[in-house]
Amino acid sequence: MTVQELFDRYAADYDAARRRLIPCFDDFYGSALAVIPFAKAARIKVLDLGAGTGLLAAMVAAAYPEAELTLVDISEKMLAEAAKRFAALARPAKFMIANYANQLDFKEDFDLVISALSIHHLAEQQKINLCGQVYKALAPGGFFVNADQVLGETARIEAIYRETWLRQVTKGGATEEELAAALARMTEDKMSTLALQLAGLKKSGFANVNCWYKNYSFVVYSGEKAK
Repeated sequence: MTVQELFDRYAADYDAARRRLIPCFDDFYGSALAVIPFAKAARIKVLDLGAGTGLLAAMVAAAYPEAELTLVDISEKMLAEAAKRFAALARPAKFMIANYANQLDFKEDFDLVISALSIHHLAEQQKINLCGQVYKALAPGGFFVNADQVLGETARIEAIYRETWLRQVTKGGATEEELAAALARMTEDKMSTLALQLAGLKKSGFANVNCWYKNYSFVVYSGEKAK
């Protein structure tokens, strides 16, 4: 089953379990929002890569009421859920069904590119290539922030990440069905280390590259494009 098929399959129930499957939910998403450097009243153009059901995009929309948002995802059903979310918020947005790993060629520049729990589905070289693509998609002074999961630097560290996550989500009340669905989606993960991804940003020209938050495998990191 492909990534697209997996996320199409679980789109309707995806958000319901999100808090139980991300033990550090508030800090994780909160950190991604907190590091965005623009004034709240700024008229910024925002691109969300692998937007899914629009959870992070909606948080950005709430924090930046003048922002113009474009949500991209490979799953039509996920974007349909995102469209419902934005309709309920009475907030306009653009929705694009595309594989951003291969189709990141826009006719406009973005001030902010965001992503959450998506880029880890790309192979290592795709992640590195994406850094350069994102850099090109940003306007001067633009900002990229990714809230995602990373591979442990060693096999032992990775084992601890996985063991800790399983213990936390079980304690947090995740049902057998939710855990099974999460584990099914994880079969398509192609995790890479944090070090590799930060290095990819620097190599692509990003400045002030930094990891702002880390909780086992959950990380928030960013980079800036010079003005």
